[in-house]
Amino acid sequence: MADLQDELDSPAEAGENDDGHVAPLPPGGGPVPGGAEPAEPELRDGPERARALLAGHPVADGYSGLPNALRELPWYDLELGDTGLETDLPRLRAGRVGAQFWSLQVPDDRPAGDRSVSSALEQLDLVKHVVARYSGGLRVARDASETTDARNCGRIATLIGPAGARAIGDSLGALRSLHALGLSCLTLSGTSWAGERGLTAFGEEVVREMNRLGVLADLSGASAATARRVLAVSKAPALWTRSGAAALREHPANLDDGLLAAVGETKGLCLVPLAADRTGPTLGDVADHLEHVRRIAGPECVGLSGMYDTGSPHPGELADASRYPRLVAELLGRGWSEADVTALTWGNVQRVLRGADFTARAARERRGASTATIARLDG
Repeated sequence: MADLQDELDSPAEAGENDDGHVAPLPPGGGPVPGGAEPAEPELRDGPERARALLAGHPVADGYSGLPNALRELPWYDLELGDTGLETDLPRLRAGRVGAQFWSLQVPDDRPAGDRSVSSALEQLDLVKHVVARYSGGLRVARDASETTDARNCGRIATLIGPAGARAIGDSLGALRSLHALGLSCLTLSGTSWAGERGLTAFGEEVVREMNRLGVLADLSGASAATARRVLAVSKAPALWTRSGAAALREHPANLDDGLLAAVGETKGLCLVPLAADRTGPTLGDVADHLEHVRRIAGPECVGLSGMYDTGSPHPGELADASRYPRLVAELLGRGWSEADVTALTWGNVQRVLRGADFTARAARERRGASTATIARLDG
């Protein structure tokens, strides 16, 4: 854990001068030189308490667009920092991020030619190269155990996915191949077998095979019919990687209270996005969504999704991946218990990853790889 602490302790905390020395308050807590008034102890307590909690329970960020963003840049350096991105290693460390899901963007290019599978493979290859290049800060992880190992070694765990369901090309063999290469999460929407009317017979077989492999089902953007059928078929917890509360803000990806209640009943996970279009333009709006999801689904069913480097606008106070301590301080100021905060940041994602792994181990004892095809089941 010493390595982890070294990486998490940012060298430029509030109150430090440019040369790294902390400017002490004068005796009695009076005005500091230059006329600036010192912060009240209770105001300092929030950020300090937030950083202390995140040192032991860092953020598991449910959605990053970094792979696609890196493909668009002619040059980048994640260690030195890059102003063309909202994420780099210094900001991830400052934000106390311990794990991230790196999304694989799948093009919607029918009928000009379906490049979904090759695009997913290209981005997956890019992720592997990026993590290898920055192996001092990043490590690919597939499950809860590997995520924890990465954190204990002072690395940020990189989970590959979610990828759009079109990435498997309507093939269970392609799903297994992508999983073997590291895919950990698949978004079930935008296909003939996971659409507005729900899952087809082949779609249900995809979910069963995902359960057997340990691939998480992401339902952000899925129709209500698909979401409810996945919850009925899947033996592993499902998650929504970028969904807020529809009761607070209308957006196609946000969940109504009925579906949030179903998330709680099935012990799924709703990862609330730090995106202005989905949760509102202020830090307080994001906190409102987190509180609403916690109240309806339960404190064990809510998490965080940065949505950095996706092109989505963010609240000004949450402009990049370094700002998570500000959000945690806001929640603590609203009376959240430390147990609920640490579940939000780290524990709930770990629970879902453990659930997927447990389900996969049990499923592999009961059945082998499925030989089903879309032509046979849906034809």
